[in-house]
Amino acid sequence: MKQISILLFALMLASAPFCAQEVTQEDYKRAVGFMYNNYNNKTAFNLHTNVHWFKDNSGVWFIDYGKDKKTYKTVNFKNYKVVDLFNHEKLANALSKLSEKSFEAHNLSFSNIERIKDGNLDVNFEGKTYTLNLKSYELQLKEEEKEEERNEFESKSPDKKWIAYTKNYNLFIKSTETSDIHQLSFDGKKGYEYATYYGWYDIMEGENAERPKRFNVKWSDDSKWISAHIVDFRNAEKMYLLDHSIDTLYKSKLLSYYRGSPGDTTMVHVTPAFFNVETKKEVKTNLPTGTHINSVAIEWMKNPGELLANYSERGYKKEILKHVNLNNGTEETLIEETSETNIDNFWFKKLDDTQKIVFLSERSGWRQLYMVDVKTKETKALTNGNYYINSIVHTNEDKGDIYFLASGKYKEMNPYHQQLFRVDFKGKMTLLTPENTHHSINFSKDGKHFIDNYSTINIPTKTVLRSSKNGKILAELTQVNVDEALSKGWQSPEVFELTAKDGKTTIYGAMWKPTNFDSDRSYPIIDATYTGPHTQVFPKSFDRAFNNQSLAEFGFIVIGVDGLGTSGRSKAFHNHSYKNMENNLEDHVLAITYLANKYAWIDIDKVGIFGHSAGGYDTGRAMLGFPDFYKVGVASAGDHDFRMEKAWWPEMYQGWPVDDTYEKVSNITNAKNLKGKLLLVHGGIDENVNPSATFKLAEALVNADKDFDLLILPSQRHGFQGKARHYFIKKRWNYFIEHLLDTKPIWDFKWE
Repeated sequence: MKQISILLFALMLASAPFCAQEVTQEDYKRAVGFMYNNYNNKTAFNLHTNVHWFKDNSGVWFIDYGKDKKTYKTVNFKNYKVVDLFNHEKLANALSKLSEKSFEAHNLSFSNIERIKDGNLDVNFEGKTYTLNLKSYELQLKEEEKEEERNEFESKSPDKKWIAYTKNYNLFIKSTETSDIHQLSFDGKKGYEYATYYGWYDIMEGENAERPKRFNVKWSDDSKWISAHIVDFRNAEKMYLLDHSIDTLYKSKLLSYYRGSPGDTTMVHVTPAFFNVETKKEVKTNLPTGTHINSVAIEWMKNPGELLANYSERGYKKEILKHVNLNNGTEETLIEETSETNIDNFWFKKLDDTQKIVFLSERSGWRQLYMVDVKTKETKALTNGNYYINSIVHTNEDKGDIYFLASGKYKEMNPYHQQLFRVDFKGKMTLLTPENTHHSINFSKDGKHFIDNYSTINIPTKTVLRSSKNGKILAELTQVNVDEALSKGWQSPEVFELTAKDGKTTIYGAMWKPTNFDSDRSYPIIDATYTGPHTQVFPKSFDRAFNNQSLAEFGFIVIGVDGLGTSGRSKAFHNHSYKNMENNLEDHVLAITYLANKYAWIDIDKVGIFGHSAGGYDTGRAMLGFPDFYKVGVASAGDHDFRMEKAWWPEMYQGWPVDDTYEKVSNITNAKNLKGKLLLVHGGIDENVNPSATFKLAEALVNADKDFDLLILPSQRHGFQGKARHYFIKKRWNYFIEHLLDTKPIWDFKWE
């Protein structure tokens, strides 16, 4: 009889559905503990230190965080010693007397600290500024200097002699000396307006609502010229939202905003206009009228009546920088960038004193630094090589020096880790940060010093003060302390690399494991995705080492990987995504397969994915384009059909004019392919990525008779905040727990 009972019990177990290990309140507690607000400078200290420069260039101040305390410290440029900025005990006592509240010495909160002439400090505390005597520790309330009341619909000339303003949609100037008024433009009218601007997030409420009033002009430094834009709204179409979240309203509020979609001609149009203050006349140019995604940007030069005009042609295959002389009507092209795909992140800076322009270009196949002479129109390369210049962080025109951050210069380095270099106008280059890490740089205003937070995802951050002359470390400011996290089993993510789908290029990713990781268990794997071609997800620095730890705590392996088509590598690398956004995840599939082959504890049959915005599109694409590989997805704020998106982004990466590739890459047109579990999430009043595409995808899934889930957060815009953010994170966690772990999630747990 006993044997029969055992047999029956075994049969019952065999026939019951498999149930993974249950999740517990302890799992949620650990996950919550790895949320940014709960670990940053609470259990993991000085992951990235923000350092503040004194305005008099005498030194810096910063906060050194430790367990249950924060210490304000300073470095004086006379001796480069790190010392306490003040006596914390004495200042806490002074504050307690001042406000009749008790303050802890190492839990003080100040902002806008400045060293003043006598060596004392001005500190902002609870919204008021006090002068702190560092000998007596007396606090003297400082009378705030009354700022001149600023009228946002007026602009005073640099010489203070004129005030520009608009009336009846035309531009006027008024003399501050005589009060004489001069009308500069005459054909302005509602919808065709001078000296205004197109506001990307200008929301109009209700039927036939008025656009918020806007005003903008640019004075030349000599006050003799004004530039403005004529903004034409007359044929521009709008996008719409319904705000259901207002408790006091029992009808939804209609919201609208001007925003063109890819291929639209019915957009806001912008024309540059220029006025001579002495003659009170408009001076015409041949500069084009553009749409709100490719309008002309103006920068006045030092020479009177001269300016730089920068614009791109629709489709972003041509970028132009012109030198315009309004005195004689000449317009000369200084830079003309062309590409068979697109021109992304074009950047330039004028150097007025030397009449030079420095700019970044991918014309060689790599983003490099060039210089063009305004007078001779001669262009020369200041750098060259197979590496990527991320940004220019400081220029010293007097010395002819340019400081820039670049990645991939040396083969032994990860190609996403950036270092600081200096190059002179002759092309002589100097490396200033030799450590084989990622360097985050902040320059002093006078350019003599810079702060360097350097680290990798596996090497903790060191924050130092360095000389811009030779990169020498002058003072060590802070160092990471993650002892508490380490004591709880946390390990920094594992970096991995593999060969991309082209069979030759190395791509990089990072992998998070739960703190209670057990190599004898089997773990589902989740792809934290964002293949938007303008950025990367690879975690370059130690302050991102905790990014996906919360989700991993429930028993998942979480990865982030940058495949072909993302930014920061060669132009050829970037071009893989052009008109090919549907295939950006092929390298992600390769990466997950590679890891599953390498590690027996990864379950290749349980693959999840989540992402926001462009990552939301990725998630939809994963579930519909790779339905046998990705089993569970959470897509938030996704741009699921680029034809319904804002015009700029898709036209840059999917091409213009709009062609059949837009149909091909759409999640909506591929809704019939869904096999797994998909949760769609969107903010109800998201004016960045309009929720219409999520609704349309939902409709397509209904029509295809597909089982899916939909969550609308009525009060939320593109970035979820407050209670809605917590609700969404909980929903995302639990969606993966239920459908990828195959176990019952917990709804009620503590966020603190």
